[in-house]
Amino acid sequence: MKLPAKLKILTYLVVIGQRTIGAFTTMTPLKHSRSFVQKLSTVQNMSNDERISSYDVDSDEEAEQLLAEHVINGSNPSTSTLGGDYSGESTMSTSSRFGPLLSDLGLEGQISTLDKLPPKRPLSSDDVFCNRELKLDGVRAIGFDMDYTLAQYQQPAFDQLAFDGAKEKLVKALGYPEEVLDFEYDHNFWVRGLIIDTQRGNFLKIDRHKYVRIAYHGFNPITSKTRKALYSRNFNKVPSFSEKSFVNMDTLFQFVDASLFAALIDMKDSGKYESLNDKSYEKMYKQVRECVDLCHRDGVIKDEVARNPEKYIVLDKGLVPMLEKFRNDGVKVFLLTNSYWEYTSVAMNYLFHERKVDEPLMKENQWLDLFDLVIVGSCKPAYLVDPYLDLFRVRPEDGSLLNTDGIFEIEALGKDGAKIFLDKGKVFQGGNWQHLTRILEINAGEEILYVGDHLYSDVLRSKRTLGWRSAFIMPELTDEMETFHQQLPLKRQITKLRKLRDELSLYGDLLRRTQDGDMDLVTEDKLEKIMEDDLKVKNVLTVLAERYHAAFHPIWGMMFQAGYQDSRFAYFVQNYACLYTAKATNLGLASTSRSFRTSSEMLPHEKLLQDDSSRFLY
Repeated sequence: MKLPAKLKILTYLVVIGQRTIGAFTTMTPLKHSRSFVQKLSTVQNMSNDERISSYDVDSDEEAEQLLAEHVINGSNPSTSTLGGDYSGESTMSTSSRFGPLLSDLGLEGQISTLDKLPPKRPLSSDDVFCNRELKLDGVRAIGFDMDYTLAQYQQPAFDQLAFDGAKEKLVKALGYPEEVLDFEYDHNFWVRGLIIDTQRGNFLKIDRHKYVRIAYHGFNPITSKTRKALYSRNFNKVPSFSEKSFVNMDTLFQFVDASLFAALIDMKDSGKYESLNDKSYEKMYKQVRECVDLCHRDGVIKDEVARNPEKYIVLDKGLVPMLEKFRNDGVKVFLLTNSYWEYTSVAMNYLFHERKVDEPLMKENQWLDLFDLVIVGSCKPAYLVDPYLDLFRVRPEDGSLLNTDGIFEIEALGKDGAKIFLDKGKVFQGGNWQHLTRILEINAGEEILYVGDHLYSDVLRSKRTLGWRSAFIMPELTDEMETFHQQLPLKRQITKLRKLRDELSLYGDLLRRTQDGDMDLVTEDKLEKIMEDDLKVKNVLTVLAERYHAAFHPIWGMMFQAGYQDSRFAYFVQNYACLYTAKATNLGLASTSRSFRTSSEMLPHEKLLQDDSSRFLY
């Protein structure tokens, strides 16, 4: 029956401020019995038009694009389990998940491995999550950053080195008050993805639409009224947060900068120190940045780590097997780090030998056999954008530098110029992306997968500027996923209450549309009750939302969410990281024939249409 125009309303739907952390990934079998090395040889002999692309996940690519898989009833948590396995020993069958579908499509009894799958899809922080489809068959070279990528650090011990060193430099070299030496470092106060307003001395968490959700001045919260006055949009200007005075906290290294800066802000605001009166917030931040950076270059950090590597560097037994596997499968492997040779040698020797080694063994640098090319002191992000940076060869035995003519030298060496050039030594300092692709004989950006922890220098620049495929490393992902899983009951309550508020609003609109003229008293009374009900729900929702976000972090909340929107950090991860995972060695759990697939992206109307609590009116 067709509804009257006044009563024909949209289904009671709600735009749920909920996102799924990551997309499930699947493995596709090899199409041929040839080894990957044989396949790679074939690929190298193909023309550019014939080569496998890292984007070609499926042979039926056109159908994949037209008929992207939508996860129906994706809000049902029973389709996955945190920390599961593929043991196949469960007494439960997977027929409840796939049986009806296969029967409807005429595939019943034809999927021979169906009974080997677990009743729930296993999920853990060891998974590699996919934002943009990637076919490892099409990747010819995999590169790694070192700090916080191959080398994870013990916290807060490692940061304490830079924090203490920078404090001394601020006092002894720049004349800051002696009380600065009493500052204490709190690594847990900060999360990645914040923005530092260096002009005002504020720390901001914003959503993907650039709306500031939380703001602190130093270590003190900013009131909602002040926050909105400072950062809300007006008709003259929309905040972009891209000006030089805004600094993105994209890497864990910046926790030290933020902690020192916040402490100095509070010290200056106290009014007790005349020496700080003439220093602007912006100048203080610049000096903090310079002092922390100097600690990474003058031996304050390197010398202590070299003496006690076990105190500062986290061993990962999956590192060497992963790098060996990639090279054995014919993939070229390179290290591209901003750290200089002396520190790189210390860290990589410890990771390779899994212990502190003596000077003679360290000078052998046996870990170099894991790489085709090593570039230290790369000065990212300039390395990825400046074509005029010079390339120097490093002598591993003493760290001295030798001049090279870069690409001109390679070309002058003739047909096998790249190989001859590398045979002279494969450790370099500086240079730019053109040297790297020429040395590794890579023809297209999509043939390179670069793995790093810095959202801007490693991921965004390599992806947006050069077209490299990217993998983002987030050690925090482990805790984030565990908390998300633990808080699912609370998350569902919040989601349902938001749906209820939306339906109350829609019901109010329906009542208003049925009034042709002045609103009668009965309708006014109903609308007033709707407002009262909405306020009751809102008050409870506020408490639940605060409890939910505090479960992730007592101050900044969930790293990937700001309010009910994706955070700005989540926005950049989604848009520029093809893959992301908690640690680099998780990539070693995937075969080089692996295809990573995304779950289908959906607009709000599609999310609502798939919701079982919705009813679509034709």
